[in-house]
Amino acid sequence: MLSFVQLKSTRVLRADGSIGPAVVRVEAERIAHVVDKAEGVIWDLGERLLLPGMIDVHGDAFERQWMPRSGVFFPLDIALLDSDRQILANGITTAFHGLTVSWEPGLRGIEHGRLMVNALAAVRGRLLSDTRVHLRYETHALNETDEMIEWIRDGRVHLIGFNEHLEMIAAKLDHPSKGAQYAERSGLSMSGFRDLVVRTRERGPEVGAAVARVAAAAREAGLAMASHDDETPEMRAGYAALGVGICEFPLDIATAQSAIAAGQDVVLGGPNVVRGKSHTRRLTARAAIEAGLGTVLASDYYYPSMVHAVFRLVRDGVLDLPQAWELVAGNAARAAGLSDRGTIREGLRADFVVIDDTDPALPVVAATIAGGRIAHVADPELWSL
Repeated sequence: MLSFVQLKSTRVLRADGSIGPAVVRVEAERIAHVVDKAEGVIWDLGERLLLPGMIDVHGDAFERQWMPRSGVFFPLDIALLDSDRQILANGITTAFHGLTVSWEPGLRGIEHGRLMVNALAAVRGRLLSDTRVHLRYETHALNETDEMIEWIRDGRVHLIGFNEHLEMIAAKLDHPSKGAQYAERSGLSMSGFRDLVVRTRERGPEVGAAVARVAAAAREAGLAMASHDDETPEMRAGYAALGVGICEFPLDIATAQSAIAAGQDVVLGGPNVVRGKSHTRRLTARAAIEAGLGTVLASDYYYPSMVHAVFRLVRDGVLDLPQAWELVAGNAARAAGLSDRGTIREGLRADFVVIDDTDPALPVVAATIAGGRIAHVADPELWSL
């Protein structure tokens, strides 16, 4: 736990959305109070921003620590510990690892899924971020459905995402490099992977019932659910009928509009904002946010993207800082069903990120505090304050 009890800054983002001087008292893992002045031991952060810790509802960059080269796997405990440090260094205090369980073998097969949930349970006590599982269920993973429902019932899963990538993969099999990448990721030969795609497509009529079973298990467990890469408003409506309240990375404006009109959350990718475009040439996140069609930002495949996306939106005049920070904190907490974090308010988890924005084009995560513990300090000046 913190060796100090109070955090002071001239710029604290309060629960009412204002930014100004405040002292935040931390007791154990919780915020005890937020006041204008205080006495006693104080960690003075100067003019650095004190913000709620970020909540990443979808991040799969951990896969690169697990498999840094195609077919080259490292022990998962090492990968998870290293990912934890990267997450914290980028101001993320709650991380949902996007674990894909697919009809494909290899990295995204059920065997690796088992390794992941078991390894996370084993090392959880050594992780400083609150690390959770966002189970990305490929809807054609019919042989794996029963086991994933058991994971949900056993409390090993904390958010469900429904993915439908079979047709996209099938359409790219003849691409000079894409098809080979999919086959290589699965550990199969190209001909063997083609045969697997054919066999999987033949079971299409079974998918609807399997999806309904997974959604029912998630509802019973009280889990938030997302549908991934929704292609049309009709697809979004179909998932919404199953209780799936998050539209994750919609492919076009119309689909995002339908979700917002229904009062649902729309998750967009931080990398999309930072780069100014989608890596798949689809919906541009900035345009969606400008139109009021994005409520949450996630790291997707690059942890640094969240903080840099926020400050990019602020620099470009799309949103002010309190509005932009809601995309990675308060809104993200609500979407994921976490009522104990996401804002700096008495009684909530003591999750904070300290930002040095002296250069607004390159904000620096100076420190991260997760659950009342100093988890990361990058600014040498903070050690002497």
